[in-house]
Amino acid sequence: MAGLIVSLVVALLWVSAAAAPLELPIRELNLAGQTLQVEIAHTPATMSQGLMHRDHLPEDQGMLFLWPRDQVVGMWMKNTRIPLSVAFIDREYRILNIADMQPHSLQTHPSAGPARYALEVNQGWFARNGIEAGARIDDLERLLEDLTKPTD
Repeated sequence: MAGLIVSLVVALLWVSAAAAPLELPIRELNLAGQTLQVEIAHTPATMSQGLMHRDHLPEDQGMLFLWPRDQVVGMWMKNTRIPLSVAFIDREYRILNIADMQPHSLQTHPSAGPARYALEVNQGWFARNGIEAGARIDDLERLLEDLTKPTD
């Protein structure tokens, strides 16, 4: 009986740890006259979790995914409760394509070409701010440089 209780406690701790948001660096990103607070997903663990298991994303927040090399990538919404839009961005900071994604969907949304970055925000945010494929996110270069600076 004690072994069963220990097993249940361990299982519950594992499930709650898997669902807990990871601590991520946060930076400001200026885009189309708007300032977004973006969490930076740059490790396999943070990129895999993304915005899963969250009930709300404030309108001025998002998540920026960083891949180490140019590649065609795909995003899906497993365990993600919030409808999102994702912009796939190339190494020149230009948006390749934007996809709207539905909660809990396993549909893969691919980049239209080799991407280095992806920016997830609340669904419709890009459209509401007049941002389309082909737009360049100039401030992304500054944000990336800021990430490489040592912190005090």
